[in-house]
Amino acid sequence: MSAQPSPEVSYRALLRVPTLGRILLATLIARTAQSMVGVALVLFTLETYGSSQLAGLVTFAALFPGLLVSPIAGALLDRHGRIRLVMLDYAVELLALGLIGSLALVHALPAVVLIGIATISSFTAILSHTGLRSLFPLLAPEHLWERVNAVDSNGYVMASVIGPPLAAGLVTILGGATALIVIAAAFGLAALPMIGVSDPPTQTTSTGRLLVDAWQGVVYWWRNRTLRGLGFSITVLNFAFGFNTIVIPLIVLRVLGASEFAVGLVFAATGVSGVVSALYFGRHDTRGREWRMLVVPMIALAPAYALMLPAAAGWTGLWLGLGCLVLSSLIIGVLNGPMDIALFTVRQRRTDTAWMGRAFAVSMAANFLGFPIGAAVGGALAAISMPGVVLLGTGMIVIAAGLAATMIPRQEATSTAVPGALPDAKTD
Repeated sequence: MSAQPSPEVSYRALLRVPTLGRILLATLIARTAQSMVGVALVLFTLETYGSSQLAGLVTFAALFPGLLVSPIAGALLDRHGRIRLVMLDYAVELLALGLIGSLALVHALPAVVLIGIATISSFTAILSHTGLRSLFPLLAPEHLWERVNAVDSNGYVMASVIGPPLAAGLVTILGGATALIVIAAAFGLAALPMIGVSDPPTQTTSTGRLLVDAWQGVVYWWRNRTLRGLGFSITVLNFAFGFNTIVIPLIVLRVLGASEFAVGLVFAATGVSGVVSALYFGRHDTRGREWRMLVVPMIALAPAYALMLPAAAGWTGLWLGLGCLVLSSLIIGVLNGPMDIALFTVRQRRTDTAWMGRAFAVSMAANFLGFPIGAAVGGALAAISMPGVVLLGTGMIVIAAGLAATMIPRQEATSTAVPGALPDAKTD
């Protein structure tokens, strides 16, 4: 009796998974728009109001409130499917950014209204971020998880290559308000490939009560040692990257005296190197090596981040300062590749399928929590000392590496053995 042939493990095999290609196209467009929003909002706020503190606060408002409702968002995703809720977020983003841009054009956008609109739009953002991330392992067979995670990671890094320079160029040419309206239209474009796509069938563990389901998702996350360890370590790491959102534009514009377009190029450098890195590490089986692929690059991130210090302190001229920023971004992109692949696959392997919506929502929110807080704190501290912010960010990375090394298990049982299902839960 002949042995069964091994399943094809290639990037081409992903394209043969039904509807996956359409979803990946929508994801790329949406993530490019999302990467543009971060840069465009900061530049728009600096251009319109001239305040680094307000820029940090707007970034915080656009991200943080939605993280607080992540358990409810996860429960909704598990109970009602992912596609329609992802499209709902794209519609909200279109309306919110279009409204900000339109009000700004007619000079009817006080700072409090800007913060209010950003806050409202943040509540649905977790739906698309978590919905897509938990959809990929349901669509792709397990032997293709490394491949689909590499494509997923590269969706982010490709967006970071295209989005920030494009956003900065639009702000330079059209002005911040019009740039935001253009970005709003991109979210509408992202929804088009998803029209008619159905959710894959999957079992869902549910009590039938939304708030109870949401709370159980939090408990499941807390009981899962891997998800809990990721939550503590990655959120501290994201403090440093939240600082970057505000500090890099300020270094480029105010310390080095360069243009908005240079801001986009510095951010894009991370994506350029990250594309190559993610594709390379996505070709390799990560089983048994996830801990090492997370911790070792995280340790190396600290000196890479500290390379920004000479430019932040004004010790360099224009070109040497930009060189320090670009070199730091390039190295960070290389290190992000193995970290992303390991992060995505270890979370998938150690989460039960029926809990992916809630567990991923809480996990991703916990992981990302440091970013908006870092942006707000970075905006305030940058007005006092930009070198101090860079040093603080470097210290945060060191702490994050220590937390990852001590809290994330090197090995853990497969996802079906992960504790977390509560006694009153049922599968339907």
